[in-house]
Amino acid sequence: MKITTWNINSVRLRLPMVLEVLKTLQTDVLCLQETKTQDEFFPHEALADAGWGHIAFRGEKSYNGVAIISRLPIETQYHKLWAGKDDCRHICARINGVDIHDFYIPAGGDIADRNENPKFGHKIDFVDEMRDWFAANPPRSSVLVGDLNIAPLAEDVWSTRQLRKVVSHTDIEREKLTSAIHDGGWVDAVRNFYGPDEVLYSWWSYRARDWQASNRGRRLDHIWVSADLKDKVRHVDIMAEARGFEKPSDHVPMTIELAD
Repeated sequence: MKITTWNINSVRLRLPMVLEVLKTLQTDVLCLQETKTQDEFFPHEALADAGWGHIAFRGEKSYNGVAIISRLPIETQYHKLWAGKDDCRHICARINGVDIHDFYIPAGGDIADRNENPKFGHKIDFVDEMRDWFAANPPRSSVLVGDLNIAPLAEDVWSTRQLRKVVSHTDIEREKLTSAIHDGGWVDAVRNFYGPDEVLYSWWSYRARDWQASNRGRRLDHIWVSADLKDKVRHVDIMAEARGFEKPSDHVPMTIELAD
């Protein structure tokens, strides 16, 4: 089974890109974040016509939103509210016997201080709650994907020295996400596949005039697997060329392939 995650930054605006990526990758499951649309406007019909007609989604106008798009039947689905807010940042679907959690963790604003910036506090609380919930409900036959808005390792950013005080790579965020992985019973499948020294990015800022030339990226998107699936990871791919699409998302698709 192939599972792809992608922060699409508006599914309706970038629907042609979604359809192109589905056909190019021939992925079984595509998990989207920042769909930015109310449920009644989600483009279900176009995706079903393309062959991916099993869809679970939670959305709201202009912000957030998550969706799991599958060509395999969705057996069950549910969502949880995290850090005291109902802001459409999580959905889970069981597909082919695997629980797939799709998350969009808050970005956290610009100031890395919860006293000065409540958005940063919300982000930290969200990650802590994820860790505690999965520690109490250990994942099995499970995959967690999404835009987690944290680059935990030096090899996940273009300059760990220059970004140590920048939200997404601060010490506290890195520590919290690492704890969420290990204490929550997960394996970072992408890092485990590529090894500790490979520099990996999934996001490049819109601010760069030439994203490819500057190559100042960060790995903000993640795929984790439960320990029982660790040895079933056959391949991981980051579709960097998607950042070069016309009017692209600033994130690119990331895909994992699991053996039967």
